[in-house]
Amino acid sequence: MTIPWLDIGLSLAALPALGTAGYLGLLALLARRSGGPPPGVARLPRMAIVVPAHDEEVGISETVRSLLSVDYPRENYEVVVVADNCCDRTAEVARQAGARILAREDAERRGKGYALRFAFDHVLGEGAAEAIVVVDADTVVSPNILRAFAAHLTDGAGVLQAHYGVRNADESWRTRLLAIAFEAFHGVRSMARERLHLSCGLRGNGMAFAAEVLRAVPHEAFSVVEDLEYGIQLAHAGYRVRYVEEARVFGLMAVTETASRSQRQRWEGGRQRMAKTHAVPLLKKAWSERSLVLLDLALDILVPPLSTIALACAVGLAATGGALGLGARVLLAPYLWGASSICLAAYVLRGWALSELGRRGLLDLLAAPAYITWRIALRLRQSPHRPGEWVRTERRDRRDGRP
Repeated sequence: MTIPWLDIGLSLAALPALGTAGYLGLLALLARRSGGPPPGVARLPRMAIVVPAHDEEVGISETVRSLLSVDYPRENYEVVVVADNCCDRTAEVARQAGARILAREDAERRGKGYALRFAFDHVLGEGAAEAIVVVDADTVVSPNILRAFAAHLTDGAGVLQAHYGVRNADESWRTRLLAIAFEAFHGVRSMARERLHLSCGLRGNGMAFAAEVLRAVPHEAFSVVEDLEYGIQLAHAGYRVRYVEEARVFGLMAVTETASRSQRQRWEGGRQRMAKTHAVPLLKKAWSERSLVLLDLALDILVPPLSTIALACAVGLAATGGALGLGARVLLAPYLWGASSICLAAYVLRGWALSELGRRGLLDLLAAPAYITWRIALRLRQSPHRPGEWVRTERRDRRDGRP
């Protein structure tokens, strides 16, 4: 009997893709909208909204106005803009819009993580705020954001994450694909993990922390993916990030290829470094403590970018189809590669459904192969920026205030 070595080889090669795509497909099946916030709010805690800003003169006033227009008693919150190593009029414009300004100048310790630590220390030192919310400087928020956070904080949650969407999804095919990717990454994953009572993770924008949590676990995250890094620190300390689906933040995404390339290089490079540093310790602690929360966080950072999984599935299917076309005895591999592709498609389509982009978004998915090729090529280039360096992404000026 001839051993089907080709089938064995193709099947073994399919296992990593099947594992990662199967994980995403399972999340897609479990992703369901929640029943809303906890019933009733006994009181409305005092909050500080921190906006870290580096050279955001153009759009900062719009963000401050959005934050000052939320449905929450004005005496119960303030907006604090951290003008971090700015070379423009960010501080002046934000102050005119109604924010309190914390100016920070430090040529050596640069980046969003340092700006957040600076702001947290100031606000906590003043002792008035019971919770701190973090919103990026290119963002508008849903009017209910603070009331939604208040409901969950008074329900006992210590760390919260709002839904993070794309504000300018209608601007180009690239931003529409990003909107679908955001709904998959921030929506599908977060809804499923919240349903399983796992940690949805921090997304950097639309985060909220009870003051006692920040005192118990000081913010020591200074990488380019400081949100992911701090979320891991909180997980080690026993805190779960609760997903607050009804609260929404909408950030501007880069439109041009150059700006998108810089942004993706920083994000993906940062996640890769986090995976190398933290995946094994998380897995060990998950095993020793029998913690599904820690196990899921480890799996989440180990999952490669969607473009990598898609490319692997395409190559695997092509190799398997070629082997079958040549008459090779391939029995198991087609099922494994086929299952991987189906799981991946279910995940992407669930993200598309949540994006509410309709037929136009579905047509844009036809451009996905070109987008994937660009992402793969991008990964082969080295970013010119230091890890953790704060580099402002170039975006178009948008003044209509519409999410």
